Amino acid sequence: MTLTTHAVIGAAAASMVPGHPTLAFGLAFASHFVLDAIPHWHYPVKSMKKDKRDRMNNDMVIGRYFVSDMAVIGSDALLGIGISLIVFSYFGHLSWQLILIGTIAGILPDPLQFVYWKFRHEPFIYLQRLHMGIHATTDLDDRLLLGVGSQILLILGAVLAIMLIV
Repeated sequence: MTLTTHAVIGAAAASMVPGHPTLAFGLAFASHFVLDAIPHWHYPVKSMKKDKRDRMNNDMVIGRYFVSDMAVIGSDALLGIGISLIVFSYFGHLSWQLILIGTIAGILPDPLQFVYWKFRHEPFIYLQRLHMGIHATTDLDDRLLLGVGSQILLILGAVLAIMLIV
């Protein structure tokens, strides 16, 4: 799932409990895992080193492709945060603080994977096992239109739902 999708859905989840920032953070954080359980599309990350036998051995290599991958990943996250701030503050009349809580919490499990790859100790081992255990084992990486289209529909559905509720 793209970080844009995680950010927007995280903001939508947080907006369900606007008066409770801690609960908003928890719901947005949990939304990440719910989304990852759905088969989805990923953009290529050239610095990823995958172990097909044991996904707990995956790593992100700080080398030749790392900076360009970080630029793509950072742009993806910023796009999601930007969309969320514009849409949910304008249409949902939500505070920018609540929206940021939701977007950051919705994205957070993925950067925590990087922490795990570089620092393989608890509680990151537990969180990575949870992440890998919940993550869909099939993906839509070879089906660009369906993969991207389904994420756009998830984003539009979340925005419409919040507009109707709030």
